Amino acid sequence: MVVLRNLLRSPAGALGLLMLALTASATALTPLLSPYDPFALDFADAMQAPSALHWFGTDNFGRDIFTRVMVGAVYDLRLALICVFGPMAIGVLIGLAAGYFGGRIDAALMRLTDVVWAFPFYVLVLAIVGVLGPSETNLYIAFFIVNWIGYARIVRGETLLIARLEFIEATRVLRYGRLQVMLRHILPNALTPALVYSMSDVVLTVQAVAAMSFFGLGVQPPAPEWGLLIVESIDFMREAPWMTIFPGLAIVWIGIAFSLLGEGLSTALKPKG
Repeated sequence: MVVLRNLLRSPAGALGLLMLALTASATALTPLLSPYDPFALDFADAMQAPSALHWFGTDNFGRDIFTRVMVGAVYDLRLALICVFGPMAIGVLIGLAAGYFGGRIDAALMRLTDVVWAFPFYVLVLAIVGVLGPSETNLYIAFFIVNWIGYARIVRGETLLIARLEFIEATRVLRYGRLQVMLRHILPNALTPALVYSMSDVVLTVQAVAAMSFFGLGVQPPAPEWGLLIVESIDFMREAPWMTIFPGLAIVWIGIAFSLLGEGLSTALKPKG
């Protein structure tokens, strides 16, 4: 509650939360706001410009773009959040163990991290999905394999610093168990920079998911994923530019929202002097 209160006091954090709340509300209320089936074809209404009937216009198959963009938010946000916070949990545990135990455990875990870090992120994700085949499930697998590295490095560095502080030394004198010290005393303090970083990582992951769909390796048609909507609109940019504009604006909107939320979190979680 204290963090939420501090977050709402931050102009950036409050605006980011408002933008995400509006997105969630519009997505939840899509059946009421728009009576159209996002998958139903209606060639009689194909490529209609934005109007009172179709707020974002229609695509080349006569599908309502507003409905598809709103339904697409579910795909993109689900992919982004799972592909960020799942690997984040793995990376946090690895970084915590490496920083606390040190020695051979630290060396082994960091060498593993260095091996994965040596490959460019997008190249490795493209390679994994290319081998496994294009699907939403394989996107999850690729990101879980690759995306934990940054969190492991962040938490390891924080753990190395925190482990030297006096209150941690006191827990050793009081003979607290290692697991208790790691999870109750070090982790809450080491987690803050990882949480702030995760907000920018969500933005990058939304863009990466859209890029994967652009290359045909992400979510497959007829799912209304934003990157896929842009791909499907490329041949009609002159005749129906709204097919590209509105999915693109949706990606920008979500990117700004999470960037503002990350800025607000960095302020809300900052220790007060």
